[in-house]
Amino acid sequence: MKIILLNDVKGLGKKGELVNAKDGYARNFLFPKNLAIEATPANLKRWEERKEIQKEKEKEGYEKALKMKAKIESISLQLKGKAGEGGRLFGSITSKDISEALMAQHNIDIDKRKIEMKDNIKALGITNVEVKIYPEVSAKLTVKITEE
Repeated sequence: MKIILLNDVKGLGKKGELVNAKDGYARNFLFPKNLAIEATPANLKRWEERKEIQKEKEKEGYEKALKMKAKIESISLQLKGKAGEGGRLFGSITSKDISEALMAQHNIDIDKRKIEMKDNIKALGITNVEVKIYPEVSAKLTVKITEE
């Protein structure tokens, strides 16, 4: 029996997929728990319409992400920190500091979890940091650390 999944079902598929399931499993387990609906012609038509809408939203999100990438790669972020001998910072610059500075200096709101750094920045100078904007879209942000 062909069914459309309304939620993720372990061992069967993810939400929104069209899958085959055994009749008894679908009728006795999936349908009563509202995990799936039968793939009737009317339900298939609605499912295809939803897929088209979802594709359009993903395309819009991807285009926005590309614009954001261009904007992030065109700017340079300036941060200041206290440093000792040899240009080593007292403390370090974290992804949270970078996120807050992006908002303050350029009015760009990026979650600190999307800023990928192997380690916190612990020295003066210029560092390139990767920012994940969208799945498969990431930008290189130039961060310049100067002494206070």
